[in-house]
Amino acid sequence: MRRREFILLLGSLAAAAYPLASRAQQPAMPVIGFLHPRSRADAIRAVAAFGQGLRETGFVEGENLAVEYRFADGQPARLTALAADLVQRRVAVIAASARGGEAAKAVTTTIPIVFLSGGDPVRTGLVASLNRPGGNLTGVSMLSLDMEPKRLGLLHDLIPQASSIAVLADSTSASMDFQVQQAQTAARSIGVSIRVMTVGNEGDFEPAFATMVRESTGALIVTGSTYFLFSRDRLAALAARHKIPAIYELREYAEAGGLMSYGPSNADAHRQIGVYTGRILKGEKPADLPVMQPTKFELVINLKTAKALGLQIPDKLLALADEVIE
Repeated sequence: MRRREFILLLGSLAAAAYPLASRAQQPAMPVIGFLHPRSRADAIRAVAAFGQGLRETGFVEGENLAVEYRFADGQPARLTALAADLVQRRVAVIAASARGGEAAKAVTTTIPIVFLSGGDPVRTGLVASLNRPGGNLTGVSMLSLDMEPKRLGLLHDLIPQASSIAVLADSTSASMDFQVQQAQTAARSIGVSIRVMTVGNEGDFEPAFATMVRESTGALIVTGSTYFLFSRDRLAALAARHKIPAIYELREYAEAGGLMSYGPSNADAHRQIGVYTGRILKGEKPADLPVMQPTKFELVINLKTAKALGLQIPDKLLALADEVIE
């Protein structure tokens, strides 16, 4: 081989090796975990909103980030094992919806956890305080101070003649007493009586609705509860069968056939946990990130259900609605 040809060969080999060396020097793509109590199909909107929050902080799945998804398929008892699997895979952050935060906390004290809590995360022991969470957790709390009064007000605007309103409360929820107290205080201010119905499992639903019918209950408030959310189809069906107008916490109830919902946007809350996940990936510590409160609320009205109940929705409620399901 001539000297000139040898030099050209060395140059081409060096050029071919350069991209490989460059790639080898690039940092590994971070991997995070996403833990959700429902099925993948049920969580489509939540996953999309979470991805939006990540993009707002510069992370795009498949480009500079990998996501390990774990879904409990409506079986909360599976969450701890799914969280443990994410810990074993050494993910950089665990983003956990609903009860997933508690499950993740039980299996790691070092991996950052960004939770979405339906109740009071201080009372349930997730964080030390809202402003300074401490430890390896922070996130979003869906608990808002004036939700039950607002739901009662909307229900009263729809059915002003209802003098007795039932409140269905989850006896296993740490937020039950707070929610019931809110409803009772609001009821006294507008002169209606409240009948609190506490349930602890699905077997209590039928007797609770039978009592409402027997006592000629005029309307129903279903308080916020992860368990109730899992059972939303059953609750909406029971309210429809017994002709009881009801208002719920989240839009998913109205989509399942419930009459009306008012509360924080579940999708926007998942966007917020996506933002916090991205910020932690960039180096911020969960202990220094205050637990966020809901910033977006939505009123959803199901006109099909209203028609089946023989109700005419007032124009002012229709004007307030963020979405009307025909």
